[in-house]
Amino acid sequence: MVDYAQGARTLPTLLAREGSRDVGFLTLKPQTAAAFEILAMGVIPDRQRCGIGKALVEAALRYTLDGGARLLEVKTLGPSHPSENYARTRAFYESLGFIPMEETTAFWGDANPCLILVKPLP
Repeated sequence: MVDYAQGARTLPTLLAREGSRDVGFLTLKPQTAAAFEILAMGVIPDRQRCGIGKALVEAALRYTLDGGARLLEVKTLGPSHPSENYARTRAFYESLGFIPMEETTAFWGDANPCLILVKPLP
C-alpha cells in the first residue's frame, strides 16, 4: 500500500470531487512511450456504482491519448482467486473495453494471481 501512496505523489493522479469532497482517484504510471498502466484506482464506498470509476477511467483515457499512448493496462486479482469483490472489479474493467491478457503469479505470488488486462487505444 505504501508503494501506491508514494506513486500518487510523483505520478499523474486524477481526482474525482463532489463539491469540496474527494470521492475517488486514479493514478497512472507510464510504462513506455506508447503505454500507461492504471497503477491504482479507488472510489469511496458510499459513492461506488455511481459512475465515478467510469469517469476516472475515461479521463485517464483522454490523458494517455493526449500523451501519445496506444495502450492502457491494469492489473487486478485474477479469476483463479475466489473473490467476489475482484470479480466485480474485473467485470468493471471489461465493461470499459479492457481485454484479459494473462493471469500470472509472477507479480504477487501464488496466493494472489495477477490478471493483466489491456485496452488498445484508438
